[in-house]
Amino acid sequence: MDFNVKKLACGAGVFFTRAVQFTEEKLGQAEKTELDPHLENLITRADSTKNWTEKILRQTEVLLQPNPSARIEEFIYDKLDKKLPSRTTNTELLGQYMLEAANEFGPGTPYGSTLITVGEYQKRLGGAERDLLQASAVGFLTPLRNFLEGDWRTISKERRLLENRRLDLDICKARLKKAKLAEAKAAAAPDFQETRPRNYVLSASASAAEHELRVAQAEFDRQAEVTKLLLEGIGSTHLNHLRCLQDFAEAQATYYAQCHHHMQDLQRELSRCANSISTPHSAPVVCPDPVSSAFLSGPPSPGASVSSLSSQRPLAMEQTQLPVTGTRKAKVLYDYEGHDGSELSLLADELIIVHTVPGMDPDWLIGERGNQKGKVPVTYLELLS
Repeated sequence: MDFNVKKLACGAGVFFTRAVQFTEEKLGQAEKTELDPHLENLITRADSTKNWTEKILRQTEVLLQPNPSARIEEFIYDKLDKKLPSRTTNTELLGQYMLEAANEFGPGTPYGSTLITVGEYQKRLGGAERDLLQASAVGFLTPLRNFLEGDWRTISKERRLLENRRLDLDICKARLKKAKLAEAKAAAAPDFQETRPRNYVLSASASAAEHELRVAQAEFDRQAEVTKLLLEGIGSTHLNHLRCLQDFAEAQATYYAQCHHHMQDLQRELSRCANSISTPHSAPVVCPDPVSSAFLSGPPSPGASVSSLSSQRPLAMEQTQLPVTGTRKAKVLYDYEGHDGSELSLLADELIIVHTVPGMDPDWLIGERGNQKGKVPVTYLELLS
């Protein structure tokens, strides 16, 4: 390999001179050229943007993928510029396990049929989660990474170059100052015995130092303008990140809306299973509680049991005319949509009158709202005194 020794030695000399200047500035033994206040504010703003972007990016990655090993795998594939293999989400895996368990226990059994129902909805939830991960990676994580790995690296490079230009400028100022002092000292005490007066040599040295200073000042000013233009682009970066943040929030809203929709459908399926009628010609159907505490914040009715759901016949509308016992007010905790004409649809936070009739399923009450009347599930209500 052909080395340019002269260029290498020159570069080493410049590096050493800058290191000396930087050290003397830190020790307070040399003057330092201060940057323009506007440029200082831009640098501070850019540093803050970089730091918070890194934190938001890391925490979003943790939110979307809590498994550290999976994040490392994604990082490696990204650096190798290879496509990441499709990975099953935890929710999808849970749904698959439920379906496999149902096949082993028997799809025709009450437990097996319920496992199939819940497992299918778990897989739907996993699909919604997968869509969220893909949308967030493309619309939010990738732009943040592009800023840190692209724009910020360019800004950092220009800032380092600006710092070097500032050090060169201060070095030239120090040289000129020393040359001026030496010239003034020689002029104050001339030595007439010298064939070539020192002040002549020192004057030439001062002129060279002034020329170097002018060149260094021009390079510093030019680099300051370039750096300032790049830093002013941080405002555009904020606007871009704002749009990406809105896309991320929209993806989250879509995901949670899909989850809510799937959970409502699952509640209807389980409620419909709980309301199925056992006939002498068919095996009795045993299903879980119509409203699982996994979906609702309110606890289920203490009197709810699996056996009671299968042993009681659903109440027909004409049965509501039987003698009433225990009429009370109740507050509706959650929205409920009636599945047939015998049920009363409910809205959260409204007040209704409820009562029961002899022989009625303990998980249901008769609700009245004005002229409307129908069955309502106990787990959706808060009974008032």
